[in-house]
Amino acid sequence: MTGTPRERARAQTMGEIVRIGREHLAVHGAAALSLRAVARDLGVVSSAVYRYVKNRDELLTLLLVSGYDEIGDAVDAAVAAAPEDDPRAQFLALGRAVRTWALAEPATYALLFGSPVPGYAAPDERTSVPGTRVPTAMLRLCAGALAAGRLTLPDKSEEISPALAEGLQGIRDQLGIDLPDEALTRGVLVWTSLFGRVSFEVFGQFGPDAFGDPAALFELHLAALADELGLDERS
Repeated sequence: MTGTPRERARAQTMGEIVRIGREHLAVHGAAALSLRAVARDLGVVSSAVYRYVKNRDELLTLLLVSGYDEIGDAVDAAVAAAPEDDPRAQFLALGRAVRTWALAEPATYALLFGSPVPGYAAPDERTSVPGTRVPTAMLRLCAGALAAGRLTLPDKSEEISPALAEGLQGIRDQLGIDLPDEALTRGVLVWTSLFGRVSFEVFGQFGPDAFGDPAALFELHLAALADELGLDERS
């Protein structure tokens, strides 16, 4: 860790606050998070912890950014470990990394992708970039696949509204990618479908037996999503 001793000590304390906050999140839920309780487990008086985190909303924001970065790091590592010349394998690795992380961190996953916390609004300027790391990775993967001739586009593109066309252009400009409208709209569909599928499993919506083999079911669903994206099988 770089920086002055004071900066290193502050970073270490902030890391401990996030760690304890995530433990409390798992036990008590987001709505019941308390800085006083975090301070107690940290071993300091409540006034001391306010020097690092000013209120509960700030703690929630820290937990959001930490969670988004953690799942983003897991996805990036999985994609990097997949064959560089096989975009479909990279997408499958991405999907598996999302599911693996979500099942290992259900409480943090619920904070990121579950019901909103009453009275809390995540600040866009701090959460939008880390919060879109996974779909960004997927769309950049698709752009690379298209450039390599490994992404099949629909035979006929559907007409879209001017407002949607402007929104899709905003995605291109923000991410610096070159994907046609039909690829972007399918990308949004697959992104939301992937997280919806994972959410059903994390939140127990498949029932107590989860169809007997939820991992095998996920692989079938993931392959279908790769097909929907238009990612070709390696020949």
